[in-house]
Amino acid sequence: MKGVIDMSKEFSGKKACIAPEGVFIIGTYDENGVPNAMNAAWGAQSDYGEITLFLAPHKTTDNVKQTKAFTVAFATKDTVEIADYFGVETGRKVNKIEKAGCHTHKSAHVNAPIIEEFPVTLECEMTSYDDATGILVGKIVAEQADESVLTDGKVDYDKLQPIIFDIATMTYRVVGPVVGKAFHDGMKLKG
Repeated sequence: MKGVIDMSKEFSGKKACIAPEGVFIIGTYDENGVPNAMNAAWGAQSDYGEITLFLAPHKTTDNVKQTKAFTVAFATKDTVEIADYFGVETGRKVNKIEKAGCHTHKSAHVNAPIIEEFPVTLECEMTSYDDATGILVGKIVAEQADESVLTDGKVDYDKLQPIIFDIATMTYRVVGPVVGKAFHDGMKLKG
């Protein structure tokens, strides 16, 4: 029968292959106004105008709790090296922005930096952060996008080339082509 999946191969481990995992670059300022960034994979849009991230304790979480603000940039094929560096280095020891050679400017809407090397950035106010669970919820108050990744005023993923984290192979992958239309293609089965 077409479409039946053989589930005969069982595997287990801590690294469940849940996909997609985003590659979110979280930008913050520390207590001295120094910009910092980290790479986070576990997060998603949790409502219209809201993002939820799952973060262990980091310099970034310390900063967010202090400033009540952060930015979220989407890593791309062109920014993979910088994005990965932001995940393998700690902001507690090194000024990652400076070492990576990145350029920043202050968000017009929240007390957080916009990292200019990333073409799409969400500007967020912290709604809540739970130290016990690491759940950070932010209200998206503005979105910045470089003209080069827009088509008809909307972010064009073909131009942006966002990447996802593939935990099964510990690699980054580019988001692929359109394969269907949401709230449309399933209508023929509705009957």
